Amino acid sequence: MRKVIHVDMDAFYASVEQRDRPELRGRPVAVGGDPDGRGVVAAASYEARRFGIRSAMPCARARRLCPDLVFVRPDFSKYSAVSKQIHAVFHEVTELVEPLALDEAYLDVTENRLEEPLAGKLAKHLKARIREETQLVASAGVGPNKLVAKLASALQKPDGLVIIPPERVDAFLLPLPVRKLWGVGPKTAERLEGMGIRTVSDVRDLTPEHLEHILGSFGPFLYELAHGRDDRKVSPHRARKSRGAERTLDRDLSDLQDVLRLVDHLAHGVGEDLARIEQPGRTVVLKIRYSDFTTVTRSRTLASPTTDAARIAAAARELVADTEAGRRPVRLVGVTMSNLVEEGAPLQLELELPG
Repeated sequence: MRKVIHVDMDAFYASVEQRDRPELRGRPVAVGGDPDGRGVVAAASYEARRFGIRSAMPCARARRLCPDLVFVRPDFSKYSAVSKQIHAVFHEVTELVEPLALDEAYLDVTENRLEEPLAGKLAKHLKARIREETQLVASAGVGPNKLVAKLASALQKPDGLVIIPPERVDAFLLPLPVRKLWGVGPKTAERLEGMGIRTVSDVRDLTPEHLEHILGSFGPFLYELAHGRDDRKVSPHRARKSRGAERTLDRDLSDLQDVLRLVDHLAHGVGEDLARIEQPGRTVVLKIRYSDFTTVTRSRTLASPTTDAARIAAAARELVADTEAGRRPVRLVGVTMSNLVEEGAPLQLELELPG
């Protein structure tokens, strides 16, 4: 039986700022943009969460909910450095570490460097080592697979530790809302709940065939998850699926040339990033959000993978023509390169041939 730990740092960005700035400790803190502009909250301290402040919330709304909220601009280079410290602690225990973000990861500790048979003991050890190295608090969940471990880690935040052995999986899962299961997004949850399928127990009352009729190929997979079965391995080398950049604007852009200049700037940044990591991509994706928050995406798949910034920028600029930029005010622009070529995969190169 596999033993998996999911470690999730508590209010990571905000906690780093409170650690480094003692005057922020015990105060409601939001890491994010300008509350007088169009910034959004990237992270909120637990003191701020008591006011209903959450990540992705507009900063202006967050300030209305909590007038005493302290806003801190994010420092991602600092958070990345702290993340490396945390991941170094993970690797003291096992090489089977699958990062999900700067602040969370799965660890397969079925076999581990400490030769400790009890995953719960290892989770306690990890929490203590992280606090020792970074003065930060982590929550951990322990289970027989990734699904159970991740659900468990969120159960008693902050500073939580929840251990779900195989014999307790059913009792743990059955009362949970169906939207807690991996892969069930807001639209799927709304559809299921509209049919009276609100809990994991409700899912278990259905057959895989019925779920497939409702949800297509995802239905049988959901049936397996509802029974606590998750065969996904902890994968240390998760392939990048995309690389991108986007900009939320302080003021709407109404001039098409301004939009094109920003698209060009973002696309060149993405191309330079891909060249740095030596990972070409094939599909250019443009994202435009208008002033009324309507969002559209447009994409183009190139003839061959590339890291060439000029080529990516040219494709992105062409995609702008298929939007209403220049006719409708634009508040956000994004450029992403997807369908990245996995490391070691053969490339078909485009050659300039003499005429």
